[in-house]
Amino acid sequence: MAKRAGSADLPLHSGHVPKWLADRMTRLGGVVSEAIVHHYGRDELLRRLAHPFWFQSFGAVMGMDWHSSGITTSVIGALKRGLTPLSKELGIHVCGGRGKHSRQTPHELVAIGERVGFDGATLANASRLVAKVDSAAIQDGFDLYLHGFIVTDDGKWAVVQQGMNDASRLARRYHWLSEDLRSFVEEPHTAIDGKGQGTIVNLTDRRAAASRKAQIDLLSSLGPDTIARKFLALEERETAPAASPQPLLPHLVMPEHHDVRPKDVVLRRLHGTLAAAADRGPTDFPDLLMTPGVGPRTVEALAMVAEVVHGTPCRFSDPARFSFAHGGKDRHPYPVPVRVYDETIRVLKSAVQKAKLGQQEELFALKRLDDQARQLERRASGPDVEDHIRQERAKSHAYVGRSIFGDEPPPEKV
Repeated sequence: MAKRAGSADLPLHSGHVPKWLADRMTRLGGVVSEAIVHHYGRDELLRRLAHPFWFQSFGAVMGMDWHSSGITTSVIGALKRGLTPLSKELGIHVCGGRGKHSRQTPHELVAIGERVGFDGATLANASRLVAKVDSAAIQDGFDLYLHGFIVTDDGKWAVVQQGMNDASRLARRYHWLSEDLRSFVEEPHTAIDGKGQGTIVNLTDRRAAASRKAQIDLLSSLGPDTIARKFLALEERETAPAASPQPLLPHLVMPEHHDVRPKDVVLRRLHGTLAAAADRGPTDFPDLLMTPGVGPRTVEALAMVAEVVHGTPCRFSDPARFSFAHGGKDRHPYPVPVRVYDETIRVLKSAVQKAKLGQQEELFALKRLDDQARQLERRASGPDVEDHIRQERAKSHAYVGRSIFGDEPPPEKV
């Protein structure tokens, strides 16, 4: 069976991603994916995308609102734009998207299959079935509006799709992974993200096998009209006792508040990252640090990006921490430091390009940065969350800070 990875609450947010950020998300999402494939292979990238904690952290490190449902749309869009030009090289294809784009997924899969050689028609049916399971077999009050299908040249895939509940102003994200998938209708998900909304109908639970069979038998023997009459009669009877609740998945809570608060961050991990950047930066990036305008702040961002590339699942229980790499478009925890963001992309892109030519040193320097953070977080100290945010906002203008509200002004002279 496909393993379950957890769940999360995702507040619905309106608004759009400005072009200046969307373009950078495209470049960063593409190069991070390249780095993961280079180190760990295509299958590992699919596993990451099917992990809800990692997925949320990935969106946060790219400058999106760290806790909102908008991360799903923006990450899928960024990956589709960023990986499409690399599809021949990496053998990875991103299909679907939001709204009308989601309905084009089967056609995209057939077209890609004809081009690269996998059975696109079979995968198109898989796409339709995945959507049907999460909209009909899982009746939890969330209407699907996004469907992203990521597939490799050898036909392995991951699906990320999302539904919304207008009444509760929440979204629920569903993750699928073809690895170890034996059945579409019996516990197929790697994870379901979203806040519990009370009793739901989940016909994919293994305990519902008898129910699924009974439904087919009823439909065959009685017909839909007879079933409808019997259902109306049942409504007049006393409600039966509620069934025992299903086992809970590991649950990531994305709170309503937009600002990053101390409880949202594992502070020792943040201190480890900052300490590693200060310690390893001068050792591993001497040429970088000699470049005008580039310094320790870029290395801090690189350390968080390195964790997204190399970190294990348990490292992503606090996605808010990854927003400290490149801030957020809505100015939380602070404006996006455009200069730092651009240097992060430049350094990572250079490392990946050189690694393709057999020059691994820069890419492995990022790995050492991540390793050092693990060691230092046991004893490192540093500012608390509020102080760190205050310091970053004070420097925001110097980093060419930008948000949906515009460019950050210089600090007021005292």
